[in-house]
Amino acid sequence: MTDLKGRSLLTLLDFTAEEISYLIDYAIELKERKRSGRKGDLLEGKNIVLLFDKASTRTRCAFEVAAFDEGARVTYLSNSQMGKKESMEDTARVLGRFYDGIEFRGYKQETVEALARWSGVPVWNGLTDTYHPTQVLADFMTAKEHLGKPFHEMKLVFVGDGRNNVATSLMIGAAKLGMDFTAACPEELHPDESMLNAMQVLGKETGAEIGWSSDLHEAVKGADVIYTDVWVSMGEDDKFAERIGLLKPYQVSMDVIRASGNPNVIFEHCLPAFHDLETEIGRDVAQKYGLEEMEVTDEVFRSSHSVVFDEAENRMHTIKAVMAATCCS
Repeated sequence: MTDLKGRSLLTLLDFTAEEISYLIDYAIELKERKRSGRKGDLLEGKNIVLLFDKASTRTRCAFEVAAFDEGARVTYLSNSQMGKKESMEDTARVLGRFYDGIEFRGYKQETVEALARWSGVPVWNGLTDTYHPTQVLADFMTAKEHLGKPFHEMKLVFVGDGRNNVATSLMIGAAKLGMDFTAACPEELHPDESMLNAMQVLGKETGAEIGWSSDLHEAVKGADVIYTDVWVSMGEDDKFAERIGLLKPYQVSMDVIRASGNPNVIFEHCLPAFHDLETEIGRDVAQKYGLEEMEVTDEVFRSSHSVVFDEAENRMHTIKAVMAATCCS
């Protein structure tokens, strides 16, 4: 059994392929336990704090339900003095005295790293501007469930902003597990060069092919997973005009799905998705830019290829696996 007790999950860069695979398999086991109705107690007597500087639906709910399922007590904290009236170090040291594990969702990667450095307890990255590791564990778990083949036989194509935290984390995970990865994106939004180069080097060891292309239909050929994300991340609300101009040609439509040449290709999205006009932002974009669907069409989102709600559910199972593996006594 892989021993991850006391480890923090800040980025998948810190985990081996075996450890990543273990967490995914453990999540599948815990999902089966929950669905069979067996009560969990893996986190009985543990106290968990969730620090949120960014709004959330899936991440907060996934951590809370996962913790409650296994007997932990949870504090949700969105108005701390961290970095304002109290230093990062002092806050981390205090929280480490109160809690057995800390989740952070916010902006700077340096924040979650400081919490891990000073708290003395496992810290889990629920999202920063740089990485989103818990999301990728759920993405890969979902791919494993639906595709029924090993990761080294899968090809994943991320369509959109190839530099964002989700694309970067998918690329890291793919390189670690020997999965082929292509970012289909405009040149202006291609993956970070240093990270891309590092993952290509790693890919030579694991058998992964890592790259990017501005040719969307060429990139998705042979894809097992087509993945997209919102065009504008939280805190970038002034970027809509620029990103729509760059990314409109990269909308995932049924033409893109068909271009894969794979009738069993699955569509993934970390959510929320702007596939219709049922959101304030979606209606605002439609009014200003005449675009009723953004990164994915409603047809694809609701199609048999779409596994987005399985993927959303799996956030909870993979997060449960992370907490149980790193926090259990």
